Amino acid sequence: MHIAKSLTRLFSLAVALSCVPLAGNAQSAAPSPVALTPAQVALCDPHKSCDHGLCDATICDHTLRDYRQMLGQLSITSMRPGPGNHKDAPPANFDESKANPYPDLPNPLLLNNGRKVTTARMWWQQRRPQIVEAFDREVYGRVPPHTPKVTWEVAGTTREMEGKFPVLTRQLIGHVDNSSYPLISVNIRLSLTTPANASGPVPIILKFSSSAVPPSSASRVARVAEVPLWEQQILEKGWGFAILWTTSIQAENGAGLTSGGIIGLVNKGRFRKPDDWGALRAWVWGASRAMDYFETDPSVDARQVGLEGHSRDGKAALVTMAYDQRFAIAYVSSSGAGGAKLMRRNFGEPLEDLASEREYHWMAGNFLKYAGPLTANDLPVDAHELIALCAPRPVFIGGGSTIGPASDAAADAPGSFLAAVAAGPVYKLLGKKDMGATTLPPMETPLIDGEIAFRQHSDGHNDAPNWPAFLIFASRYLHGPAPPSATAP
Repeated sequence: MHIAKSLTRLFSLAVALSCVPLAGNAQSAAPSPVALTPAQVALCDPHKSCDHGLCDATICDHTLRDYRQMLGQLSITSMRPGPGNHKDAPPANFDESKANPYPDLPNPLLLNNGRKVTTARMWWQQRRPQIVEAFDREVYGRVPPHTPKVTWEVAGTTREMEGKFPVLTRQLIGHVDNSSYPLISVNIRLSLTTPANASGPVPIILKFSSSAVPPSSASRVARVAEVPLWEQQILEKGWGFAILWTTSIQAENGAGLTSGGIIGLVNKGRFRKPDDWGALRAWVWGASRAMDYFETDPSVDARQVGLEGHSRDGKAALVTMAYDQRFAIAYVSSSGAGGAKLMRRNFGEPLEDLASEREYHWMAGNFLKYAGPLTANDLPVDAHELIALCAPRPVFIGGGSTIGPASDAAADAPGSFLAAVAAGPVYKLLGKKDMGATTLPPMETPLIDGEIAFRQHSDGHNDAPNWPAFLIFASRYLHGPAPPSATAP
């Protein structure tokens, strides 16, 4: 399918491309919202329309313009459409017998010159840098060598109840220096909640959230009925939690690559180069700036900060764990392609979806090649090597059932399991345990004896069912002061 024709048709499907509005300070230079016409809405794939709020035709137009110019930089004239974002694409595959067209994975313990990696020193000094370089250049993009300073402000502090637990919650804003390009301002939104009566610094779990805004007090109160909440499970252990709002760092659409967020700010509103960072890598940068803050906060044990993310936020959690070695542990839930799932797999969400107009902004521009003139088998790296970059630190990989209409099939938990298996040799080289299994276990069976953990629950696209197993796993590694007593119910 010729790309010029497809882009013309795809403008009428603009809702499916970038339904997230350019909201918040990170996108302050965005155009005013323009409503889609009824005809455009009628042509939109119903399950994609407005899944993140206001659908804006101007944002879609700017997204297509950015996408088109990147294809021009790469001299790409045609792309393979992904089933999740194109009505005329071949349907997604959910047949396991057809899921592994490229069974041979890059060897994480083989140098580019063909020499085997046999020692930890070779891994750290030679092979690991090679893998990072490949992900930087071809997959997630490079962070600029100089990024603006972030100054953290405590915007508000409240003493409140999280269920039956008294807590102290701080709302924080990370003001990014925009003196080099005042047209774009970026203010990172972060909240930090710790036990109100903790006897010392506590471990915390940093959760990625792609929601546009923090939940209101009323919605938090309403959620108390959903016991046990993940927040309360964490507080039960005497730990704290933080939430990082990713869209305050970088927008969830291609338009934001030039008109807002840290990428637009650093590039001064210009288009990206093919190896420039995408939104996922920008969210990682934001998480690292949050860690900078945690290292200054006496209520946080910054040596024991974990990560959690689900779906696209699961991708962000895993990429952050791989790139920033200060984080101690991660729970990666239903992260799919671009996360823990092998991109060479053809099951559920394929690589072509990531390279589509609706999702390409997560990735480096160079990544588009692999849904055009190249294939997934041409990638120099894959998800197992992303997991390997986390070694020797512990990682818990979770997902839902691939069976049924409300399943988690698109995220392909078996594909993440296979990636975790293939990362095992790196953990073993570094003196740690792998999963201890090479065959997918029965549903609901936790594999948590090694530093790579896995559990597939029987629910759908949801991270809640695996929180208890993750916290059992995490308790081997995170240790805080004695848990405070909760108030009487």
